[in-house]
Amino acid sequence: MHMKVFHTEECQHYRRRCEIRAPCCNEVFSCRHCHNEAASMLRNPFDRHDLVRQDVKQVICSVCDTEQPVAKLCSNCGVNMGEYFCEICKFFDDDTEKGQFHCHDCGICRVGGRENFFHCKKCGSCYSIALRDNHSCVENSMRHHCPICYEYLFDSLKDTTVMKCGHTMHCECYHEMIKRDKYCCPICSKSVIDMSRIWKRIDEEIEATVMPEDYRYKKVWILCNDCNDTTEVYFHIIGQKCSHCKSYNTRTIAPPVLPQ
Repeated sequence: MHMKVFHTEECQHYRRRCEIRAPCCNEVFSCRHCHNEAASMLRNPFDRHDLVRQDVKQVICSVCDTEQPVAKLCSNCGVNMGEYFCEICKFFDDDTEKGQFHCHDCGICRVGGRENFFHCKKCGSCYSIALRDNHSCVENSMRHHCPICYEYLFDSLKDTTVMKCGHTMHCECYHEMIKRDKYCCPICSKSVIDMSRIWKRIDEEIEATVMPEDYRYKKVWILCNDCNDTTEVYFHIIGQKCSHCKSYNTRTIAPPVLPQ
């Protein structure tokens, strides 16, 4: 496979004084994101691929154009190719205000300052220290695609949020979802915000809406998406309230099968 490369004057992702040679296609790019963007545009879908950052072996100095093994300083002119340099990720960046650090458990570099993050072993990713002992753990929750835009979350450049249920998505996708009055996790259907005021309003609507005689004493079985309890309740056209946690985030189910 040969990829035709169009070099830009300046990398849109990082400030550095080198380019990398992608071992997968032997082409030169400003950074792995530039490579991945170019590779994602290839005509043949089977040729599309991502560059594995740890596989990079050669870099080209932007000052003297010398190609050489990955290192912080150019072997020819001695220029510092990146104020932040990670030998594991083969990563260079001059903008140290990002607070870059390498997480050995994640296996990649993160931004935001090591002191502001901890690695959750079960969730399999670095989280803000505000979430330490303050989030629902979901195994490998970050090693999935955003349920809205389907971009892989683990090494995404976009900010990510952890919802009350422990599932994750991009912050911008989360806010767009809330703006469209969708208040349930797209993965597990649990409520992602405090819904108590909305449940109170539904209580008032149900009290003001009398069901026709034929449906007044009709009962249905429901599953609560918030607490996973199953109960039998009176049917109402507006909604069915969970008897256990008082949520209206419920759905009707078939009656439980009793043992013979």
